[in-house]
Amino acid sequence: MDVNVEAVKIYLLNLQDRICETLAQEDGQKTFLEDSWQRPGGGGGRSRVLEEGAVFEKAGVNFSHVYGADMPASATAHRPELAGRAFSALGVSLVIHPRNPYVPTSHANVRFFIAEKPAADPIWWFGGGFDLTPYYGFDEDCVHWHRTAKHACDPFGAEVYPRFKQWCDDYFHIKHRNEPRGIGGLFFDDLNHWGFDQSFAFFRSVGDHYIPAYQPLVARRKQLAYGVREREFQLYRRGRYVEFNLVYDRGTLFGLQTGGRTESILMSLPPIVTWRYDWRPEAGSKEAELYEKYLKPHPWV
Repeated sequence: MDVNVEAVKIYLLNLQDRICETLAQEDGQKTFLEDSWQRPGGGGGRSRVLEEGAVFEKAGVNFSHVYGADMPASATAHRPELAGRAFSALGVSLVIHPRNPYVPTSHANVRFFIAEKPAADPIWWFGGGFDLTPYYGFDEDCVHWHRTAKHACDPFGAEVYPRFKQWCDDYFHIKHRNEPRGIGGLFFDDLNHWGFDQSFAFFRSVGDHYIPAYQPLVARRKQLAYGVREREFQLYRRGRYVEFNLVYDRGTLFGLQTGGRTESILMSLPPIVTWRYDWRPEAGSKEAELYEKYLKPHPWV
């Protein structure tokens, strides 16, 4: 079995290009600024950020490829079989924070990892997925998002979407609040049991379905009128996003543990966020509906 790291890299760079082009067109006023960086221990990346756009208050789409002669102890604590191996990790990760509270925040990540040492088989896997974090819920948006996620999975078996949807619901859960981050989507990790070619094909399918899942929602909601109430609720709910990314997110933790570029790792954080002490939504409000209906696991398709 041949593992083709270069093919993965070529795909990821092209994916970053395609996503940035589509989002910039949707924004209409801003383009992505590019920042290439090098990691002292090996490798680097290409960060692209759009800030203060007409539609996107902040959008970051990062490509990174980092490698080294040995995994740090902090990264092998739960995977001792990786100790003493040279590693290479590459992926595209993005977080989109819209300006209009009726446009949901979205996240996507597709990544590949390989660890090698002489006279031993390589250890490798694919991971990633995409998930949606609305501030105000719309059934048709949730159905479209999950239907597109299911389409990404369908060619690989009827059991794939239900399994990876459940994994997403479980993973993007803010444990200290016992609260989902959003309405989910897909999440997978340690994927290698199909072999490289089939695993890579699924990886590409997930990456390729992100824009068809998200762009129609942006186009549908970006012109809706909103006021101070909706904006304040959006900023409050962004706090949940910060909490999850800093406490639980595997990509954030891995990037910091392996000496990645801090600015690029933390580009996922929103530009403006608020916290309120023990705030509760008004009964019967659209804000309460988010908690009561949308922030609960649901079979949308």
